[in-house]
Amino acid sequence: MEYLNGAARVVVKIGSSLLVDDKTGSIRSDWLQSLSEDIRDMQSKGLEVVIVSSGSIALGRKVLSWSEKSLSLEQSQASAAVGQIQLAQAYQEALAQYGIRTAQILVTLEDSKDRRRYLNSQATVETLLEMGVVPIVNENDTVATDEIKYGDNDRLAAQVSVTIGADLLILLSDVDGFYSSNPMTDANANHYTTIEKITPEIEAMAEDTKSKVSKGGMKTKLLAAKIATAAGCDMIITKGTDSNPISSMGNINKKTLFKAQIKDPQTARKKWISTMKPVGELVIDEGAVNALFSGKSLLPAGVLVVRKDFERGDAVSILNMKGEVLGLGLCAYSSDEASSIIGHQTSEIEEILGYAGRGVIVHRDNIAF
Repeated sequence: MEYLNGAARVVVKIGSSLLVDDKTGSIRSDWLQSLSEDIRDMQSKGLEVVIVSSGSIALGRKVLSWSEKSLSLEQSQASAAVGQIQLAQAYQEALAQYGIRTAQILVTLEDSKDRRRYLNSQATVETLLEMGVVPIVNENDTVATDEIKYGDNDRLAAQVSVTIGADLLILLSDVDGFYSSNPMTDANANHYTTIEKITPEIEAMAEDTKSKVSKGGMKTKLLAAKIATAAGCDMIITKGTDSNPISSMGNINKKTLFKAQIKDPQTARKKWISTMKPVGELVIDEGAVNALFSGKSLLPAGVLVVRKDFERGDAVSILNMKGEVLGLGLCAYSSDEASSIIGHQTSEIEEILGYAGRGVIVHRDNIAF
């Protein structure tokens, strides 16, 4: 697994056709078992792993005996509701054999658009990864309609990678990488081992290079690559149909590596935060200033004044006592909540607010100096 060297956090995207047998509508248990072995090996190397997996609709339609090729929106949502239970159970049982705990996270496009939900998702995944848990992420097809859907799990996986600051995104596909044209119809199609930058010429190639089973083929994978690489995350497309698809990558199976345009995901994230328009202001004491520049989070005890009205997840300016702006941060509390807890210890938050809130006003990962 040489290609994993230097990575600390990896997102693996798995499509329905890899996980669910097209003829029987059942889980490909042997394949899932081999994937679990790969996940175990990745964790043994100290890597944090998140799985983005399709399959709930494919599993649910079998249980509900819907054999027609095209399902209505209501049928798809019902299938997802039934199949999601099976999907989560399958991962739980497969990974538990190696002592790996799992968690289920269902999201919609709104969760990444809304900064409050974005912070909630980020905090949840961070906590799970700290505990060695493998989150299994899927789009919440039970409630998602066309206007609030990612539309495909390639894009979802890229957004998850951005949210959690992943170093590497692996798209397990039915093709072994990016080609200049469709290799199934063009014997002269050129396979790309590495793509340093996605150019208009590369994008034009993707229009004609479609996977035979995925929703959008190579075009959606290229969109995922643009999202991930712009945020400092490398992305790999490789064939995932064979056993042990991750350990086989680069050896038995070919791959295409899309290089990150910014080397550090945290740098990319802070660059994104720095472009936001601040809604409010936090004035902090000298001790908090020193703590921030030492790489620590901003605690309630270090905040002196809260100015202007803002909601949780909004960008706020962080100022010292001289009124100098030190940077921008995404606030974990609304202005009313923040005003109530400033100057207090973290242990006092629940008593003041009446519920257990976050331990910090602004997390260090959400501050751009």
